[in-house]
Amino acid sequence: MKTRKMALVAALIAILAAPVLADDVALTVYNQNLALVHETRTLDFSKGLNEMRLTDVAASIDPTSVHFKMVSPGNVQLLEQNYQYDLVSPDKILRKYLGKSVDVVMKNGDLFSGELLSAAGGYLTLRMPDGSLRLVNSAEQMSVSTPSLPEGLILVPTLEWKLQSDVEGKKDAEISYLTDNIGWHAEYIAALSHDEKSLQLSGWVSLDNRSGKTYKDAKLKLVAGDIQRVQQPRPTEKGMMRMEASAAPGFQEKAFFEYHLYTLGRRTTIADNETKQVSLFDPATTPIEKIYRYQAAEGNTDVGVVVKFKNSETNNLGMPLPAGKIRVTKADSDGSEEFLGEDSIDHTPRNEDVEIKVGNAFDIVGETATMSTNRISDRVRENTMQVKLRNRKTEPVTVVVQYNIYGDWQITQSSHEYTKKNARLIEFPIPVAADTEEVLTFTVRIR
Repeated sequence: MKTRKMALVAALIAILAAPVLADDVALTVYNQNLALVHETRTLDFSKGLNEMRLTDVAASIDPTSVHFKMVSPGNVQLLEQNYQYDLVSPDKILRKYLGKSVDVVMKNGDLFSGELLSAAGGYLTLRMPDGSLRLVNSAEQMSVSTPSLPEGLILVPTLEWKLQSDVEGKKDAEISYLTDNIGWHAEYIAALSHDEKSLQLSGWVSLDNRSGKTYKDAKLKLVAGDIQRVQQPRPTEKGMMRMEASAAPGFQEKAFFEYHLYTLGRRTTIADNETKQVSLFDPATTPIEKIYRYQAAEGNTDVGVVVKFKNSETNNLGMPLPAGKIRVTKADSDGSEEFLGEDSIDHTPRNEDVEIKVGNAFDIVGETATMSTNRISDRVRENTMQVKLRNRKTEPVTVVVQYNIYGDWQITQSSHEYTKKNARLIEFPIPVAADTEEVLTFTVRIR
């Protein structure tokens, strides 16, 4: 079957006329599986009514979004547009030839000519000239010959246009359209210093193109932000992916409407069915705060490890950071870089904090218990809580205990100082000496 399919496709490639290719391409990619394509094409016009077939457009194009504009002087009006996307495949060709005569050549040279009745269930069913039926196993090596490409099938997605022109000759026009199945996301690597007081942050943009088109030497822009879209299904063609990494120069960032726009300082080629990585910014070293955080809840013993830094110019950063995955590493004493954990961050404006949950501390354990409950009235009760923190490390640590409270509440007694973070959260910074246990107790009155 594989040999038969390859023979069919190879035999049909020369049927389609040469496409009108883009002279210049600009691509704006959104982080919502969407891109806006701008192309400048040289078109050959005659005065009056023109019919054109534009190939080399994305298979996932939204044909309702196509915009046509003349670049060269002259008046040209787009009257009609048809989008053809019924692409050639061996199965579609065979379905089109049901009830018609085909030739089947087996690997050993045997030739069968007959009327194709079925191409399902792993067999080709032929009615031979004498009226008998022959079943040919599709798994066997063979080739199938058909007289021509069935009507309605095309090799590549095609826009068919009718235009009214007041000019003639070769003129430049700009074509723009939206396409699905191409998107981007940011990925970061945060390498901790040996003393764990700073990290080196590098950022990469990963573009995933499954739109059914290669964008050669394109001007690339990325938009970070959540745009409003009306969702509807689009026809797609899928294939294998390959990975390619590109180096600096990276992106220049600026505010754009209520979003942020990142423009690559050079052209790049984004091939179909490719994942491409491009450097977002030069690596920057920034000071950090390492936080041990325990969520006080019965049954929870894990103490999380959080790395926190401010995205500011004074910390050698300050570019708005697009949402993405951030991986944390640290060099071992032998120099090898080891993976510590990963987290995701939201779109982060400049001068805002970034927190990365790296994992859970191995040598620090928390334990929470309700020591007593006192119902003062039908609407008021008091809970006395106890939190034990055990530090089995060889150095002292401070663990931030977080406790969530719902309702109208008041802390009536506490063994340690606390901070009210919001209406439902309080935090207790608890110092714990090396290889010791520290106990926090507090009473909360809830209305």
